[in-house]
Amino acid sequence: MVAVSACRAPPAPRRTAARCCAARAGAAQLPLRRAPAAAAAAAPRRASRARAVAPRADVNADAFGAPAWRAAAAAARPAPRAGGPAVRQFDFIVIGSGIAGLSYALKVAPYGKVAVITKDAAAEGCTRYAQGGVCAVLDPFDSVEKHVRDTIVAGAHLNDSKAVDVVCREGPARVLELVQLGADFTRNPDGTLHLTREGGHSDRRIVHAADLTGAEIERALLAAARQTGQITFFEHHLAVDLVTDDVAGTPHCFGVDVLDTRSHAMCRFLGLSTMLACGGAGQVYPATTNPHVATGDGIAMAYRAGAAVSNMEFVQFHPTALYSPNGREGNRTFLITEAVRGEGGMLFNARGERFMPSYDERLELAPRDVVARAIQAEMLSHGSDHVWLDISHKPRGEVLDHFPNISARCLEEGIDITKDPIPVLPAQHYTCGGVATGLRGEVAGVQGLYAAGEVACSGLHGANRLASNSLLEGLVFADRAAGPSVAHAEYALRHCGRQLHYAAATASFSGARAPRPLAGPVKEWAAAKRAELRDTMWRAAGIVRRAGELRAALAGVEALGAEVAGVAEGYGVAAGLVELSNLVTCAELILSCALQRRESRGLHYTPDYPSTDPAGRPSLVARRGAPAAPPAPAGGGARGGGGGAGAAGGAAGPGKRASVQRDLAVRSTPQDQE
Repeated sequence: MVAVSACRAPPAPRRTAARCCAARAGAAQLPLRRAPAAAAAAAPRRASRARAVAPRADVNADAFGAPAWRAAAAAARPAPRAGGPAVRQFDFIVIGSGIAGLSYALKVAPYGKVAVITKDAAAEGCTRYAQGGVCAVLDPFDSVEKHVRDTIVAGAHLNDSKAVDVVCREGPARVLELVQLGADFTRNPDGTLHLTREGGHSDRRIVHAADLTGAEIERALLAAARQTGQITFFEHHLAVDLVTDDVAGTPHCFGVDVLDTRSHAMCRFLGLSTMLACGGAGQVYPATTNPHVATGDGIAMAYRAGAAVSNMEFVQFHPTALYSPNGREGNRTFLITEAVRGEGGMLFNARGERFMPSYDERLELAPRDVVARAIQAEMLSHGSDHVWLDISHKPRGEVLDHFPNISARCLEEGIDITKDPIPVLPAQHYTCGGVATGLRGEVAGVQGLYAAGEVACSGLHGANRLASNSLLEGLVFADRAAGPSVAHAEYALRHCGRQLHYAAATASFSGARAPRPLAGPVKEWAAAKRAELRDTMWRAAGIVRRAGELRAALAGVEALGAEVAGVAEGYGVAAGLVELSNLVTCAELILSCALQRRESRGLHYTPDYPSTDPAGRPSLVARRGAPAAPPAPAGGGARGGGGGAGAAGGAAGPGKRASVQRDLAVRSTPQDQE
């Protein structure tokens, strides 16, 4: 077991093979024991967190060493038919294998068996492609207060001040845990961590591994996870829908229905606590720095299950993606990290004029929304399809040391960045909104469900994300969600046996839910509709939005959603249709939230309302009929209540269409002002 600052509950005895086998033999009740008083006293902070999620906080890890509910569930389930669905049981289910998912898996692994479900190879995902770095206040001349201020300024004062404070204060410890795991970050000659600076930051506080930071973090986390013996990876498995049921009138999540994209078989994964960590919805746009897996699956699944969703209108477009007319990577563009500008890179238009002095006193280090709008304005003004980013004035050795990956990729396009400017243009980069969560990663409206990373809206980013805060957010909220997840797991063991047994007994994937590979005319139709959706979103919900275009786009996307649902109902469960349905749902959420925001703020700019409303608030959407949550207090911008979930057999699913406009109650919560 790799020692990673697990949940702050006391370390637990490891399960033994004898105990595990005895449990699987089938005791009806698990003989839970209270944690020793001394151990409970050793973790008062974690205990206080746990009480907010479940009635008990004195978690005994041995509870998960003898999972009798698995044996009981197997007994309740009818004998499987030939070719029938499989049911797998774990203590913790993690959907996603990036920085948030793997960090969380490592934190809960000492307390039970963990399934990590990922739709591609485990290393594939947005974390792998993160170049710039991860924030941490490690310089003695820097301060947490400065990091907090920079984050709130970048977020246009729509941030949740509590979330910002938590991430900025706890972040350095989480980053140093990565070092302890073996992450090989770039260092100074004296052995200290090299810190760089990016747009929007007042100091150097970006820890990095040259320009391959995400890949190095992913490598270290994967290596640690594969050494534990408690974590099982299910690669090329696509999460389709959450498994939910009511407990005492409150929706609970008990796992997820999953499609094996290689064998085209469905499987129900049951668990006591479920973590969504599967990234954002970058593939809803025609040009994105995100890989093909970023189809908004977690956001759409949580929304269908009744969770609240917040701030979806705030879509970040990175100012500097490599302009490559070859388009050899589909719609994924190669990111030119913010750090290039942080190290002195300058932007020039088609006439060779440095243009940022005309837009912002911070020049190339202005926040991303400012730089992206400036670049688009210059492109429109001069009729060009890109601008130029030049760092060739810096020493050759320094450039190659800091940016070896960018240099190699540009050389493939015939560009030597030590001599030539780089052609760049804005591309979708980050989904700032997502599933509304609390300060411990708990999902509003669905017990037993947690979210961290880009899939979540913790309130950290507000109306715009500060550079290199994304990896940090995943680390901090994965850590904060671990303790409550363990506490909820014990609660589910004690109080949710009937629902778990029912979920196991009713796993059925027939008719419209029968798995089937996507092929023939339906495959061609799905590809055409995805391209149509992307073009619609770029025109209506790109860097500049107009109300008329947003309304027309929403009507078209709703019609497309109904069409997709009809095809899926008749065709069955296919990965391409599931992803298309999820993208349509995310597109509707983005468009609906954008129409509700009658101001320009952060990443949402509209000439119809060019000013910022002093009373502006975070958007919050939830399914109609959901119990309304009380307004969040000041500083709780991303908080809110969700709604009723589906039956244990799963939520609405891609083939059961529900219009966002009909089913959403759009509400607002007070804006945080700091």
